[in-house]
Amino acid sequence: MKVVYLSSFPPRECGIATFTADLTGAMDDLLESVVESRIAAMNTDAVSRYHYPRQVIFQIDQNSEGDYLRTAESINGMDDVKLVNIQHEFGLFGGGYGSNILSFLRALKKPSIVTFHSVLPSPNGELHRVVRSIAETVSGVTAMTNLSREILVREYGLDEKKISVIPHGIHAAPYSSSAKTKVALGFSGKVSLLTFGFLSRGKGLEYVIEALPKVVKAYPDLAYIILGVTHPNVLKEEGESYRNSLIQKVRDLGLSSHVSFYNEYASLDSLLQFLRAADIYISTSLDPNQAVSGTLSYALGSGRPVISTPFAQAREIITPESGLLVNFRDPDSYAEAITALLKDPVRREQFGKNAYFRTRNMTWENVALEYSKLFSEYSGELAEVSKHKKIPRINLSHMFRLTDDFGIIQFSQLSLPDIASGYTVDDNARALIVACLCYGDLAGRPFATASLDKRKKDLLRRAEIYLRFIETVLGEDGLFGNYVKSDRTIDSTLNRNENLEDANGRTLWALAVAATAEHLPEGLRDKALSLFRKRAENHKMFESPRASAFYVKGLCLLSETKELIRHCDRLVSLYRGVSSEEWPWFENYLTYSNAVFPEALLLGHQQTGNSEYLEIGVKTLDFLIRQTFIGGIYAPIGQDGWHHKMGERRYFDQQPEDVSAMACALATATRVTGKAVYKKLMYEAFNWFLGDNSLEQVVYDRATGGCYDGVGEGHINLNQGAESTTSYLLARLAIMGRNSVATEGPI
Repeated sequence: MKVVYLSSFPPRECGIATFTADLTGAMDDLLESVVESRIAAMNTDAVSRYHYPRQVIFQIDQNSEGDYLRTAESINGMDDVKLVNIQHEFGLFGGGYGSNILSFLRALKKPSIVTFHSVLPSPNGELHRVVRSIAETVSGVTAMTNLSREILVREYGLDEKKISVIPHGIHAAPYSSSAKTKVALGFSGKVSLLTFGFLSRGKGLEYVIEALPKVVKAYPDLAYIILGVTHPNVLKEEGESYRNSLIQKVRDLGLSSHVSFYNEYASLDSLLQFLRAADIYISTSLDPNQAVSGTLSYALGSGRPVISTPFAQAREIITPESGLLVNFRDPDSYAEAITALLKDPVRREQFGKNAYFRTRNMTWENVALEYSKLFSEYSGELAEVSKHKKIPRINLSHMFRLTDDFGIIQFSQLSLPDIASGYTVDDNARALIVACLCYGDLAGRPFATASLDKRKKDLLRRAEIYLRFIETVLGEDGLFGNYVKSDRTIDSTLNRNENLEDANGRTLWALAVAATAEHLPEGLRDKALSLFRKRAENHKMFESPRASAFYVKGLCLLSETKELIRHCDRLVSLYRGVSSEEWPWFENYLTYSNAVFPEALLLGHQQTGNSEYLEIGVKTLDFLIRQTFIGGIYAPIGQDGWHHKMGERRYFDQQPEDVSAMACALATATRVTGKAVYKKLMYEAFNWFLGDNSLEQVVYDRATGGCYDGVGEGHINLNQGAESTTSYLLARLAIMGRNSVATEGPI
């Protein structure tokens, strides 16, 4: 199926073109193989053409009514096109206030949604008529800010129910300070200010330049970078007169060593690099009614503190905790704000972090989710296929980033490893399973390349690290300690005060995975089996049923039937003692990794043929499914209070480890029972990571390969610790099986 976007498109240099390229790229990443994006590209006239990519299937001269009509009729005849999205800017379409677009819309017979990039208050009669006519002709309307929606309702009389608010997208990138990138760009030792975007007289850069003489007296190492080409329309009308006037002003004020112009249409990578090098971003628009600024959105999304004029979007999105607003055309106001942030590095850094945290809902992945949901409201066929999200290729970058030569570090601050948090055997056990499964995937490929060989070596080295860590924490009492301090000494106090059984059960499962991984070197497999035996020799029976379930998963791999039956029988006994018709479960509460219980019994049945294990495994899994799948969305038991048999079910502080356990259990249930419904639910559970959750935001970070630490009632925990990241990877491996590890790209 296809969605056609009517818009400008690269290589045309235009903000709407860049937006549409980013949006369609995100949509294709989200729904690849079920929905494809195609473009009807707007050209300025009949003779101006571009060497467009293959996605562009139509070109329209903005002044030709015939082009609009022919394109609409062609789209009407395409059965695979299910919806058209118009990316609207008044200057993009010919006629008064872009009224030529109405010819296209009136001829179009497909569902259509218009995205208004500009929403102007106090409209005159013609503007009011054009906007209302567009809105009345399309199926749905999208604005980018709440203020824009309010104007459309209040001043244009649009139906509020017809308008959705979806923010301008930003590129997902790890948070970082400016220091490292400054070195790469040659700004080391400088305090850097940045403005980027098309240059035109409405940019207002002269007022920042006029503010700088006061600032550089106090901060002589200041560098102000102005990045961007002159707007193509301005270039046609007046050439480089505005840029030249700015350059002359810089010379007149003696600022040549402080202001640099980069006259280039920056690539995305270059733009993000400049943003990472900026200490402060300055947004300078002179239009108080500017509805949205992609440059401002990108700056906030990169975690840069912002100084901005109070145009419409800035008033809505910049809070006193993320930036400062200055007066229009007021150099003194700029000077005061710049000085205030430069003299307070702590405040400046906190502004940047606050901006980063508050814009995670604006990443292109999340924006694509919102558009997909909106498109589904107007096309039943799109609604059905949009459930089938593209599964990301496995990316081990963050797991490797968290791993040093001792083990995998427990926590992170955002995506940066927090060595002070120390290590746990829980995390190293999960990481060992991931490394073994991924190594087996690559080793089983029927070809060999230099890249593949390097990747295998990287995985083998990590597997050896995780296994060595497990060996380190095996105590004289034959038990695995869980907690290790940052100085790599055993945390005896914490290990003594915490129940270690679940960690021991999980570690035994991990050792069994390593011991039976046929592609691993024999020495590593033997070592894993030896550690398993040493721990098992000291094992009587776990008190924790969850630990028993993890242990069963390991015993199944080793085909140790006698011990397997003993532990499965214990799970059955627990079930018989607690279960009722309303509560068919093993305990009087649901907590974390609940799905490992029924999975253990299903695996036990697969190993022994015991029908009771199968019956109870299916019955308890179905009960857990009823408790956690709500309206086609997986909602794991919240760790802010769990779900007690006679108490209220808790929904928040949802954790990736629970999602992982459910995805793994459903994969096992699919394999053991052959029921397609379990496979469908398996993907629905996994889609929790990809945005099908209570916050409707992605939890997996494609940019880093990490997974966020949890979903709260109103926010996502943006730290990417070892438990979350390895839990995601275990789920990812479970649902797709072999040949899912990339041999190129991120490791």
